[in-house]
Amino acid sequence: MMEGTYYFPPGFLWGTATSAHQVEGGNSNNDWWDWEQGNGRIIDGQTSAKACDWWGGRWREDLSHASDMGQNAHRFSIEWSRVEPDPEVWDENALAYYRELTKGILDRGMKPMITLHHFTNPLWVARLGGWLNPEIVGLFERFSRKVVGALSDLADMWVTINEPNIYAYSGYLDGAFPPGEMDLSKMIKVLENMLMAHAAAYQAIHEIQPESLVGVAHHYRGFLPASTANPLDRFVANFRSRYFNDIFPNALIDGKARFPGRTIHIPQAAGTQDYFGLNYYTVERDAFDLRCSKQFFTRDFYPQSADLSPTGHMANEPEGFAKAIKWANSYGLPII
Repeated sequence: MMEGTYYFPPGFLWGTATSAHQVEGGNSNNDWWDWEQGNGRIIDGQTSAKACDWWGGRWREDLSHASDMGQNAHRFSIEWSRVEPDPEVWDENALAYYRELTKGILDRGMKPMITLHHFTNPLWVARLGGWLNPEIVGLFERFSRKVVGALSDLADMWVTINEPNIYAYSGYLDGAFPPGEMDLSKMIKVLENMLMAHAAAYQAIHEIQPESLVGVAHHYRGFLPASTANPLDRFVANFRSRYFNDIFPNALIDGKARFPGRTIHIPQAAGTQDYFGLNYYTVERDAFDLRCSKQFFTRDFYPQSADLSPTGHMANEPEGFAKAIKWANSYGLPII
């Protein structure tokens, strides 16, 4: 049997990613910390607490381990509530911490990639209505300018928003994320505001750092019909894929957010990604079911034989990753 060796191309980035709330610990001034305190919201009543204690300095050993493993890149996020704990109040000590963290990534031979919004909002932003309030566009642009201005000599790759479809769906339709809403019209408004905020941040970043690479981390989920012979199963699987996966990245191409029965024009969003950021997790099966009206008449599940994560939240479906890459490649941009 013939054997061959495959090589990644020069400059290929092979790394890992974290979010601030996931690793720092003690982020008590944001809406996720507040959400965790509610009974029954998190499995086994867990809270982030000290998390991985990165705010206490343990990022050093974790990033050293990453470098020792051969990683040459790391994506991390900035905790908005630390940098701007109150409106227009800037914590320079927090920015100094993020400078030290970014330098630590560089010192370990890795390239930093910085996410500006990874699911959490300062409590003061949440009290203003969060991403439902059109003022969020200006607030997020202001925050982005502050962070990029402080770190642009150390980093030139930026993610404005992590997984806007997950944020909007889970927070405003499914109710699993704060603020726990279940309202389709609100979800659509949040996505509209996120598109405008991304566009504003994109322009601001390029004003500060023209050579930067700016994009979004898109969450791709695979949807397969429970039965390929059933046209209704095929319909709901295609429907979910079109409206879950495609709305946000398509709007960054032509400035049109196409929702069922409605198109929102956001021309300033057109052409505002320099690469295609792709996150992939799993593939679900979808069956048409009249009993599931709140889920657009779709019953989603994993096959009984699926290799599930410990909580059953995801199934190990590596073939779906190939489909996700092909989907991302259709946008004609470098993929990260």
